[in-house]
Amino acid sequence: MSKVITFNRTGGPEVLEVIDVQVPAPTAGEVQIRVHAIGINRAEIMYRNGQYVIEPEFPARLGYEAAGVVQAVGENVDEFTTGDRVSVIPSF
Repeated sequence: MSKVITFNRTGGPEVLEVIDVQVPAPTAGEVQIRVHAIGINRAEIMYRNGQYVIEPEFPARLGYEAAGVVQAVGENVDEFTTGDRVSVIPSF
C-alpha cells in the first residue's frame, strides 16, 4: 500500500486527506518509484483552492514532484533499472 494526498472539494489545508491505495505492478514502458520526498508548490496550493488555470477533477491528488528510487521496471524499459535514484515532475 502507498499513501496518497487527496481532496474531494476545493479549500484550505483542511480539505486534504491521506489515504492508502494499492499500486499495481508497472506495465510495459513504465517504472514504479518508491517515493522518498514530494514537493508541494504554489501551483498545487492554487489548484487545491480552485484558483489554478485547471479546475480539479475529484477526487484530486497533490504531490506531483517526487524523488525516490526505482522499485520495479516494466517490459521494454531500457533507461532505468531497479535501484536507480530518480526525480520526476509530471504535468497535472
